Amino acid sequence: MRGRFITLEGVEGSGKTTNLEYLCETLKEKNVSFIKTREPGGTELAEAIREAMLAKWQEEITGLTEVLLVFAAREQHLKNVIRPNLERGTWVVCDRFTDATFAYQGEARGVDTEIIERLEQWVQVDLYPDLTFFLDLPPEESESRIAGREKDRMESENRDFFQKVRSGYIRRAKGHKRYCILDASRPLEEVVSDLRHQLLNFVQENS
Repeated sequence: MRGRFITLEGVEGSGKTTNLEYLCETLKEKNVSFIKTREPGGTELAEAIREAMLAKWQEEITGLTEVLLVFAAREQHLKNVIRPNLERGTWVVCDRFTDATFAYQGEARGVDTEIIERLEQWVQVDLYPDLTFFLDLPPEESESRIAGREKDRMESENRDFFQKVRSGYIRRAKGHKRYCILDASRPLEEVVSDLRHQLLNFVQENS
């Protein structure tokens, strides 16, 4: 039986890292075989592309350049990590995937959605997440939570940028039933409780 593909999405400061750990703990409790990975990244080359993409350069990095870098990393990730594990029945838990590309590069950077859709079809073919958790957080709250953190090039963007990112995610969520939207502005224990409830239902349905 093919493994299940779960992704976690959200802007900076939404609690993705913390909730990802709780998600993995829940799968362990239910004896689900899984791997944890991230995007961009997940392989040696993909991680190198991630570093290049998030570094602060003197020259302008266009939105289209970001899209091409992300999909180059995604191709490596899919071929060497995601697809092989799913095919052997292992579940894959991924910190961000293509929804992030539509939100960050499509909505916020203004890259034509048709370009992203064509690359999505070309690289992913018929592979899409089975379940996506979106940790929704207003940009002003995101700003507050990451204040004082050493920021990479993407994290250094302004509030307007992250408002567009949020809008992009919400737009995607409305068009895909696999989405589970969690209000990340609530206390962590409430967010985790909702995530666990939704995940346990998903595990039961796919066991």
